[in-house]
This record gives sequence, C-alpha cells and structure tokens, in this order.
Amino acid sequence: MTKLLLVRHGETVDNVNQIMQGQTQGELTVNGIKQAEELAKVLRGEPINAFVSSDLKRSVDTCMILAKPHALPVVQTPLLRERDWGGFTGRFIPDLKGEIWPDDVESLPDLLARARQFLDFIQAHFEGKTVLAVGHGIINKAIQAVHLGKEMREIPRMTNAEVRILDMKREYAYLRPPKPP
Repeated sequence: MTKLLLVRHGETVDNVNQIMQGQTQGELTVNGIKQAEELAKVLRGEPINAFVSSDLKRSVDTCMILAKPHALPVVQTPLLRERDWGGFTGRFIPDLKGEIWPDDVESLPDLLARARQFLDFIQAHFEGKTVLAVGHGIINKAIQAVHLGKEMREIPRMTNAEVRILDMKREYAYLRPPKPP
C-alpha cells in the first residue's frame, strides 16, 4: 500500500503578517526554517522513498530541508499549489471578512479535482512506496477530504510543518463526488 506523509510548509513571512498568499512564492521565516529542521530530525529514521513538493518556493524550501537527511531529490508539481485566491491574493486576511468573493478565486470543484489528480499522480508514480509531500493548508485539506470521502469543513486545519499520514487505496477517488457549489 502507498503511504502519503502530507506536510504543510513551514511558517512564512505572510503567515505571520496574515496576508493571503495563494499561489505566490512565499518566504520561510527563521521560525519556519526551524520548524522544517525539527521535523527533519523527527523523520530522519523513517523509510521515505520519495519527496514531492508544490512548485511554490515556501513548499520547495521546506521539502528540501526534509529530504536532505534522506539524500533524495525533490519532485515538484503544480498540482500541490495552494488554492488560487484570485483578487484576494496579497490582501490582509482580517480585511476579507464579509467581502464578496471575486470571480477569479479557484472554485471548490476545481480545487477538489486537482486534489484527485494529485492522488492519482502519487498512485501512478509511487505505488507501494512511502511518499512525503509538502503542500499548503487548503490544498492539503482538499487532498484529505477527497481521500477520506469527507467535506472540506470536516478536515481540521493543519499547522505549519504538521504531518498527516494517509494510507492510500485505489478507491479513494470514488468515495463521494463533490457537491455542486
């Protein structure tokens, strides 16, 4: 069975400043680097066969730190990118409360479809292996929701450098289709 260690990137400057990052590159804080280094120590003895990351800098940097003790390369994929927040990107999060969502925000069905594509990618390329994948808060929630056949609101928020373990079976993508918006 394929095992997926799903990780959220370390703390970023925009996390601290409550800025909606979306698909911007992002920069780890000193604390974010420390979070990744501490997690790397915890995972050092784990038998991990592959490291996969979102192609956004904050995730790549986190994944490189985690992969270093294993001397393995990091495979990057846009499938693990954070949700595209469109016109909300770069804005102060508390200011967004009550605002009407812009039309250019990635839709929930599109986000869930991308999560399914990511899980299919893992099964197709790493079947039977243990894979550590570094993504972002919302895409990681979507991946877990698809895998577990749950609504996203049922998935607890991930903190920076947190790990969730998913034992993958082929039928995950067919448990429950997403509800229309």
